[in-house]
Amino acid sequence: MTKLTLGSHPYMLGFEQLERMLERSAKSGNEGYPPFNIEQTSQNSYRITLAVAGFSEENLAITVEDRQLVIRGRQSDEAEDRLYLHRGIAARQFQRSFVLADGVEVGEAIMENGLLHVDLTRAQPEPVVQRIKINKG
Repeated sequence: MTKLTLGSHPYMLGFEQLERMLERSAKSGNEGYPPFNIEQTSQNSYRITLAVAGFSEENLAITVEDRQLVIRGRQSDEAEDRLYLHRGIAARQFQRSFVLADGVEVGEAIMENGLLHVDLTRAQPEPVVQRIKINKG
């Protein structure tokens, strides 16, 4: 029995990259920390919001690596200076990844009231009609 994939379908030419992106997003981890929202702010723009209470701008890094938005957080460990009787607020690091489609660009990032907002925009490609000349063989 053969596995039907996007790349092997006779009418879906050149979609191997889409299949690889789907596989990569499935492997990106779904640990749930930090919690996040994804909202569509207009027809061609999105906003990802992460709850990053306790993190400062210096503790966060936002990169785009191979069409993947990666947000990392790492807090400095100040536990040596303090004696906790109860520690319910975790000071742990995290990494959140989001696979970006072609044409989606990362805009600005805003830190506001413990929430990190990352704005994305999708460029609309111009429709192209190309006429192919037929040569004699």
